[in-house]
Amino acid sequence: MSWGTELWDQFDNLEKHTQWGIDVLEKFIKFVKERTEIELSYAKQLRNLSKKYQPKKNSKEEEEYRYTSARAFLATLNEMNDYAGQHEVISENMTSLITGELTRYVQELKQERKSHFHDGRKAQQHIETCWKQLEASKRRFERDCKEADRAQQYFEKMDADINVTKADVEKARQQAQLRHQMAEDSKAEYSSTLQKFNSEQHDHYYTHIPHIFQKIQEMEERRIVRIGESMKTFAEVDRQVIPIIGKCLDEITKAAESIDHKNDSQLVIEAFKSGFEPPGDVDFEDFTQPMKRTVSESSLSNSRADGRPEPKFGGKSKGKLWPFIKKNKLMSLLTSPHQPPPPPPASASPSAVPNGPQSPKQQKEPLSHRFNEFMTSKPKIHCFRSLKRGGAGPEDFSNLPPEQRRKKLQQKVDELNRDIQKEMDQRDALTKMKDVYIKNPQMGDAASVDHRLAELGQNIEKLRLEVQKFEGWLAEVEGRLSMRSEARRQSGLYEAQNSSAVNSCAQDRESSPDGSYTEEQSQETEMKVPATDFDDEFDDEEPLPTIGTCKALYTFEGQNEGTISVAEGEMLYVIEEDKGDGWTRIRRNEDEEGYVPTSYVEVYLDKNAKGAMTYI
Repeated sequence: MSWGTELWDQFDNLEKHTQWGIDVLEKFIKFVKERTEIELSYAKQLRNLSKKYQPKKNSKEEEEYRYTSARAFLATLNEMNDYAGQHEVISENMTSLITGELTRYVQELKQERKSHFHDGRKAQQHIETCWKQLEASKRRFERDCKEADRAQQYFEKMDADINVTKADVEKARQQAQLRHQMAEDSKAEYSSTLQKFNSEQHDHYYTHIPHIFQKIQEMEERRIVRIGESMKTFAEVDRQVIPIIGKCLDEITKAAESIDHKNDSQLVIEAFKSGFEPPGDVDFEDFTQPMKRTVSESSLSNSRADGRPEPKFGGKSKGKLWPFIKKNKLMSLLTSPHQPPPPPPASASPSAVPNGPQSPKQQKEPLSHRFNEFMTSKPKIHCFRSLKRGGAGPEDFSNLPPEQRRKKLQQKVDELNRDIQKEMDQRDALTKMKDVYIKNPQMGDAASVDHRLAELGQNIEKLRLEVQKFEGWLAEVEGRLSMRSEARRQSGLYEAQNSSAVNSCAQDRESSPDGSYTEEQSQETEMKVPATDFDDEFDDEEPLPTIGTCKALYTFEGQNEGTISVAEGEMLYVIEEDKGDGWTRIRRNEDEEGYVPTSYVEVYLDKNAKGAMTYI
């Protein structure tokens, strides 16, 4: 099966067909290019998607990725990034193995096709030239034959005419012979040209054209084979990345299977556990009997103002209404001033002193009213979440619940230990460098590293002092937590005593003639109940120690909550310095303390004071 023998007369159709084949090849190249662009765009979108949901550095999201579900999601994002990389590999391989190769091949194919069809046209032009020569020889032979025939007829006519001279007849005879000779020569030439044309025609249709068409057929078959191989490569490029994509999907599945809901639940406990106990039961206050009201949380301020010792309630009957605020901190919060202090008076006379922030010497409201006002008004302090996110919190994290404080302190200790190790590594490296310089002075001056070694030694010493400080706070917190755990284990014993005490009170009331009982009996019963977690939470802190003394320069009538009135020349104890807000916290006696403007007093700080004081 050869195009040269079967399609010897289809030169133009073969030219159109081969051009169509090249168009198909170029169309496939364009298809692959668009596929690579799609792969690149898809990979870019996948990478952007993965990057979009990656946790931001130094953000709260980083803390969330300690949960197994969040880590699995992060692993999925990373695997999707690798997944996108495989689509980039597909695009690169298709570009190099298909698009680039086929583009070069198409250029070569066009040149080869052009050469073959140029040879075909040249052969076609040659055979057409031979045909034209044959036609010209044939026409010449025909013309000479006709001329010879006419000359012969003219001679015969002249020879038959008796009136024509002998010379004219001879001339006509010679002319006829000449024409016959020319006809013979034309005949011979025509015969030769015909033989040559037949030979050329035979070579053209049986040698030259079949050879040219055979080359064109081979070229077209190579094109077909090449496009088939390219299609196989197109599929193979995808198949090569399937195992890697499968591994990515397997890793995503493995990450999903690694999610541990129990572990995440435990992490939530560790993250948000405060260490406080839930509020206990609220005491029943009987207002039906003509008796003094049972000492409760609402009479806390009055009992302290009267100078009577505050009884400690047993059990959990006095529940923790403010689980994140110590009792003395709560009282300070409810009574401390929150506006700038007044300027000092122009003169020392009491009439010149303006009524600035007023003293809490006025009749105090019940604590429950103040607590309600505190809960309904804007909070004076930030919640723990806001403190955690930012803001200048205490260095010892005392603003946090016990459990969270312990975690923060432990993290700080670990961070400081890492910093110490880093500084020590640098010191060791510099020490080795100094030894090298000492042994080989030409390499450097050993004294040049002494200054840096001294700095590192100072840094290490500072960091160690910081570690000791935070470890002390950590030991204090862990000790308190262990004491609370011990108290919780013993709470079951106190519950039984509480119930028996309540039953005893009820029996005493029933045995009274008027069906009531006295306040002394109630207080005596309550005083017998041992202190529990409530006292541990709110009463375990000692009063703030005195850090010096102060003398009132002017009379100050404190009328606002948290302030205290002082008289000019009065000596008092300082328990808290000015924090930059213009107020100093002082104490007159055990139950009288508050804030006064710093400019109204002259402070004498005692750095060696241990908190011991004599009340005036």
